[in-house]
Amino acid sequence: MNNQEIRLLLADDHAVVRSGTRQLLQRQADFVIVGEAADGEEAIKLTHELKPHVVIMDVRMPRLSGLEATKRIKAECSGVYVLVLTAHDDDEYVFALLQAGANGYLLKTAEIDELVRAIRTVAAGKSALAPEVTGKVVAQFKSGKGAPEMVALSQELQFDGLTDRELGVLRLVGQGLSNKQIGKQLFISDRTVQAHLSNIFSKLGVSSRTEAVMHAVHKGWIVSATKS
Repeated sequence: MNNQEIRLLLADDHAVVRSGTRQLLQRQADFVIVGEAADGEEAIKLTHELKPHVVIMDVRMPRLSGLEATKRIKAECSGVYVLVLTAHDDDEYVFALLQAGANGYLLKTAEIDELVRAIRTVAAGKSALAPEVTGKVVAQFKSGKGAPEMVALSQELQFDGLTDRELGVLRLVGQGLSNKQIGKQLFISDRTVQAHLSNIFSKLGVSSRTEAVMHAVHKGWIVSATKS
């Protein structure tokens, strides 16, 4: 959704919070606030009517909670993303909301820049989680207790959204292999290798092979790197 309008619906039972959030987000040229909901029932109704790209959802609301509203919206409104924005980071809320289909989970203590990034990330179909929440998800996965949805999310978080193939290509780049050598090893064409690299650069927010490899080294995905 790059360079396109992102339609937002704010769902929070506190009018002051909605007003403050609206004022901050309206400063972004690509954000359009299409509506506000004071409870979960209204959030569902307005999502159907206004068709936002992203619903920014509080957890504790009257009439219907953010959890139940998220479940309904994800089940009834195809293509709508839900970004939870709450003061609560309790495990019960985090895992319940993510399993309900929430695409992101951010705390109200987040800086405005972090919220803006999270909205754009979610609108692009990716997951956006507060650092505290990321830790909980990865820990749950490592414990072997995670539901299938949580396992998939944890894998995405651990490797910044890279697919298994992209991660494999990146590791071979880290060994100093050229596109042609990588292609031969993976039985794919040079053009396909380059396509994978383009996707890797985009997902990691880098512009070169060296930057991508250094990012992977920093994250611990590969042990060493050879500059190229």
